[in-house]
Amino acid sequence: MDIEQKQAEHIDYFVKQASNLKGSSLGNLVVEATSHPSLFAFSEIISVPNVLELEGTENAAFLDLLRMFAHGTWSEYKSVASRLPPLVPDQVLKLKQLTVLTLAETNKVLPYDVLIQELDVKNVRELEDFLINDCMYVGIVRGKLDQLRRCFEVQFAAGRDLRPGQLGSMIQTISDWLSTSDNLLVSIQEKIRWADNMSEMDKKHRKGVEERVEEVKKTLSFKADAEFRGHEEIFSEHGVVMDYEEDRSRPKRRRHPLG
Repeated sequence: MDIEQKQAEHIDYFVKQASNLKGSSLGNLVVEATSHPSLFAFSEIISVPNVLELEGTENAAFLDLLRMFAHGTWSEYKSVASRLPPLVPDQVLKLKQLTVLTLAETNKVLPYDVLIQELDVKNVRELEDFLINDCMYVGIVRGKLDQLRRCFEVQFAAGRDLRPGQLGSMIQTISDWLSTSDNLLVSIQEKIRWADNMSEMDKKHRKGVEERVEEVKKTLSFKADAEFRGHEEIFSEHGVVMDYEEDRSRPKRRRHPLG
């Protein structure tokens, strides 16, 4: 089962649970969802009316925490940790995994030094173990660890929830891509038509050359026949007749008296 299908099942479960809970009970659900090892998207849970009703209440911090997991990073959490519920180890791990996804959105080559700082790990060995065991093995990213260049080359990264206002930018990006694709398609079609025309011209040219060759052959054949007939007439005028006997290597010529 791929990660997208797993996500859909887990999201559906937590959305249903959130729809039946109120107040502080939702706080426990938020902790459970943000600790789940296979859940990396939270926008659908945030949009549940019961969850949105936490805004402005004594449990509003859990809504803010859910938003942090939807859009934030580990370093962002640390900067406002005093205003949010403390994290259990599974939540810390999850937020660091999400941080890698955020970094991979804008750069496909992630320097080790940046990752060490953003993930708050001690050394390269700890960083590589995290990337292998907690990111690539889980299936949220694929890539290559380059120890010589001290970087992680991202080949695939799962998408995160869209930030507020990001949808318009994404729509514009997709529109630009579609426009570029359309222009490229038109260019390809024009090149195909050009190639077809050149092929047709080549066929016509080849046919013309072949017809010309046949004409030259016919002309040469006609000239050869004319010259041969001319020689016969010359021999006839002088009374010379050539006889060829069978089984002879050389022709024998004799002259017959005329009349």
